[in-house]
Amino acid sequence: MSALDPHAERHRIRLVLGKHPSAVLLAAQLLGLLAYPYLQGSRAGIAIFGVLQLAIVATALWAVRRTPALSWVALCLGVPGMVFTVLEAISPGSDWIVLTSALLHAPFYFYISYGMIRYLFYDDRVTRDELFATGAAFTVVAWGFAYVFVAAQVVWPGSFIGAGGESERDWFELLYLSFSTLTSVGLSDVVPVLPHARSLVMVEMVAGVLYVALVVARLVGLTVSRTTPR
Repeated sequence: MSALDPHAERHRIRLVLGKHPSAVLLAAQLLGLLAYPYLQGSRAGIAIFGVLQLAIVATALWAVRRTPALSWVALCLGVPGMVFTVLEAISPGSDWIVLTSALLHAPFYFYISYGMIRYLFYDDRVTRDELFATGAAFTVVAWGFAYVFVAAQVVWPGSFIGAGGESERDWFELLYLSFSTLTSVGLSDVVPVLPHARSLVMVEMVAGVLYVALVVARLVGLTVSRTTPR
């Protein structure tokens, strides 16, 4: 068989992707972050990003199958989330669609992150895919909180202000706030101004610190257990 056989190459790629679903999810999340600015501002762009969102949700469902989490829980949240992703792309100005979509996506992403964290703690060794899962879980938590902020903005209008004035923040701005809060860098120009919004942002601050401490403690503990004579 030739080393350049396309069938063999596709089979090898499928094997690699099958062994590292968390890496695929992490790559999909980062691709979404990089693609959104090119798609923002047009109906077609919103629709294309909606399709990309569907791909990310599907990838998350696929990745969580490798974890100790319950796939049916992820499906019960992910499938309706896909439906409302399409509806939100069609009617981005409908508050009830935006709110319902956010209330489906937030617990879905949080459950995916829970499954990945359980995956990391599942055994006494860290595989390459589990390392990718630490990064994927972090980005998934950030996406989950972004949808929490979207829901807060619908329920309590004016929850966030930013450099663009006092109008409602779009999803990408709230995702930027979520990442800057979770990583504790504090670089966001989006600011929570209402009490409920500030409470949610403070919860994410605590979650970010706890996540880093949890992962570092796990990796250090495994390293020590490997070097300690039994």
